[in-house]
Amino acid sequence: MAKGFPVNALGRQAALTLSALWLALVLMLAGATALAASRPVVLVMGDSLSAAYGIEQRAGWVSLLQARLDGKAHVVNASISGETSSGAAARLPDLLGQHRPEIVVLELGGNDGLRGLPPGQMRANLADMIEASQAADAEVLLLGIDIPPNYGRAYRDAFTGVFTRLADRHDLPLVPFLLEGVALDEELMQDDGIHPTAAAQPRILENVWPALAPLLEESGVALAALAQD
Repeated sequence: MAKGFPVNALGRQAALTLSALWLALVLMLAGATALAASRPVVLVMGDSLSAAYGIEQRAGWVSLLQARLDGKAHVVNASISGETSSGAAARLPDLLGQHRPEIVVLELGGNDGLRGLPPGQMRANLADMIEASQAADAEVLLLGIDIPPNYGRAYRDAFTGVFTRLADRHDLPLVPFLLEGVALDEELMQDDGIHPTAAAQPRILENVWPALAPLLEESGVALAALAQD
């Protein structure tokens, strides 16, 4: 210890240094919390088409969306492979309460159609999800899907008509067919003929982006500052 330097002075200096470090840490954490709270949340409720079935998770269109947003918004992917509209409707209330999203993206119905479930049942489930999301002050984007022609024209028309009728009734933005430009290209589809490959995911994001971008801007995301793919 230096001669003539009071012990209590050293103690005070150490205490002041620790106080300054503690204050800086508190401010940093508060700033990070405020930043996270200010970012809008996008909740994606989907099935295997949004859950990156058969490919790496980071290659899926939802992960590509998160990368494009570059931290300007937080994307929660609550999609589950094999999910039906009824299963998603049962899960949604808890997810709305947990994440408080500004935007809810609904990509559902494919498994209802593949199982031959009544389109009216799917419509009711999706309507419940739309109304629950709107009641939680979230904007809703509806992503339409189609089913193979071997299900018959009548069933197929009733199925695809669900999305347009819901969009009209609830005044929602709609992507009429999520796999536009993908589904009929064998090079962009996996061997099962149902799920898109990793190479197809950027195209799927481009199908979604024009309908999603205005909702993001309304939520305060400065899209001009984002470097798009």
